[in-house]
Amino acid sequence: MKTRTLGNAKLKVSAIGLGCMGLSHGYGPAVEKSAGIALIRNAFERGVTFFDTAEVYAQGANERLLGEALEPVRDHVVIATKFGFRNGIASEGMDSRPENIRAVAEASLKHLRTDRIDLFYQHRTDPDVPIEDVAGAVKDLIAQGKVKHFGLSEAGVESIRRAHAVQPVTALQSEYSLWWREPEEKVFPTLEDLGIGFVPFSPLGRGFLTGKISADATFGKDDFRSIVPRFSPEALKANQSLVDLLGEIANDKGATPAQIAIAWLLAQRPWIVPIPGTTKLHRLEENLGADAMTLSAEDLDRIAHALAQVKIEGDRYPPALQARVGR
Repeated sequence: MKTRTLGNAKLKVSAIGLGCMGLSHGYGPAVEKSAGIALIRNAFERGVTFFDTAEVYAQGANERLLGEALEPVRDHVVIATKFGFRNGIASEGMDSRPENIRAVAEASLKHLRTDRIDLFYQHRTDPDVPIEDVAGAVKDLIAQGKVKHFGLSEAGVESIRRAHAVQPVTALQSEYSLWWREPEEKVFPTLEDLGIGFVPFSPLGRGFLTGKISADATFGKDDFRSIVPRFSPEALKANQSLVDLLGEIANDKGATPAQIAIAWLLAQRPWIVPIPGTTKLHRLEENLGADAMTLSAEDLDRIAHALAQVKIEGDRYPPALQARVGR
């Protein structure tokens, strides 16, 4: 697999990473531990060196799964995790007080079976804690050798700049895909200016861009998509034209819609590293196949022209969660 570099700090990672959340949290029941470990190790064997988790994913269970899976190859991978929720539970609200950041770091180090966190993100901007205090706390952890790089997730431009002035930010992680392109307008110019890498999560639109979710799909109560407006029956039906477009281009290229969606992301900037997640080995292989694809200028123009004709329906978060992003 090709590699890419995140930020002026030059954090070298595989061009496509693995988002591990879905193995334990968010999309239904957790996978069996042995299956999760096998998938993570298969990803490494196929060239993935960048793995993403968070304290809030099943309250540390996802970190523990990743830690066990990667322990034999720890020195050959980059592990990213996140802090910022009270008691590691998203529904309890934010907590980025410096003392909590330090406590989460210590717990994550144990869960991950390691002596350093390669990339430590603030999961969401905390309105009750100045971002300078957050950056300062991570800066101290970096000085102690417990953290290597500082990251932000779903932060707004002002917060990015203020944090970066205290401790250089290596990467911003936010949602970005063919059906959510808002970061292009203000965030990308800021990242370019400051020399910060970008890590898109949900690069496949939480599965929608794969073409495997029908217009009449339903989701269980333990599946996050059950509360997402963009996955309502009306929105699924309205947004189907985007999937149809991807299918046409994929057929012409001898690829799958998922591969086109990931290849499109890779073509946007050289400092973008998507982290698609999956629980299935054949989907992992499919996603990683995008690394070998090249979209020509003609392909990209065709996609851009088609996207201009598509109006995406539905918000990406319910109101309570939408209020936590972009601050």
